[in-house]
Amino acid sequence: MKNSPKFGVFGGGSWATAIVKMLTENLDEINWYMRNETAIEHIRTQDHNPNYLSSVEFDNNQLNLSSDINEVVANSDYLIFAIPSAFVKRELDLLTESLEGKVIFSAIKGIVPETSLIVGEHFNQEFNVPDENIGVITGPCHAEEVALERLSYLTIACLDEEKAQIMADHLQSDYITCKTSDDVNGTEYAAMLKNIYAIAAGIAHGLGYGDNFQSVLMSNAIREMKKFIKKVHKMKRNINDSAYLGDLLVTGYSVFSRNRMFGNMIGKGYTVKSAQMEMSMIAEGYYATESAYKINQEKGAKTPIIDAVYSILYQGQNPKSVFQKLAEKLD
Repeated sequence: MKNSPKFGVFGGGSWATAIVKMLTENLDEINWYMRNETAIEHIRTQDHNPNYLSSVEFDNNQLNLSSDINEVVANSDYLIFAIPSAFVKRELDLLTESLEGKVIFSAIKGIVPETSLIVGEHFNQEFNVPDENIGVITGPCHAEEVALERLSYLTIACLDEEKAQIMADHLQSDYITCKTSDDVNGTEYAAMLKNIYAIAAGIAHGLGYGDNFQSVLMSNAIREMKKFIKKVHKMKRNINDSAYLGDLLVTGYSVFSRNRMFGNMIGKGYTVKSAQMEMSMIAEGYYATESAYKINQEKGAKTPIIDAVYSILYQGQNPKSVFQKLAEKLD
């Protein structure tokens, strides 16, 4: 695209890899930061990420790979962060380059644990990035389906409609459909909460609950999400839109969902530690559960599903007995 801003992607995982793939459809040059030097060298020589979505082949003429976060920030106008939320502070502690004038989009589905803030709020409060320069890239979309070039949908949220549209234009392709929104906080909280509900769906499956219970669980989850988000960021929104309900459903039901996989292992009797060790990818919902539970201690929304997942993951309660009690509260 002519006169395009320069884009930088931060992260070496599946979602970062998928975003780089999307951008290569529309840009001749992308700056890509990842900490892993071995992975960088592999991409340079073998044209694919050795650890995530390895079927995606890149043209290295389009990529400026670097393990220096400051170099990528300095050379980019639009910054897309796709780092697991648990590692956001660690990565940003390396930052010495100014973020003044940079447009920041979060593709992170979680809360920064050290500040208990969603990523957009973290950049605003900790780095003084103005609200109009902060956006969110959310689903419903799976990195694995992007790799397969299956038709997928994204919601791009930003208070500045022009910046949201610029991001949407650069991610859109024959297999990616983008829509824009001004509900930055709501879509980001929804992206965090749906991972918790996906863990709940996985636990239910691991315990042997069937499709009927799963449908009731998801029906209750979207209503619980609406109550939670209304408490933390009240504005007019349709919770049945794709960014909320659609993202919840794809994460709760898909075989690609790492959070559902994590929950399934817990339901089958794995300990939290053993499930984490067996998975090669981060289940964002694990960290989000603690953060959401603590936030809601102040906000006071009725969240029996979040409470149930928290009691299993962080209080060591028995999944079978917790879900027997949860089933009595669902309708």
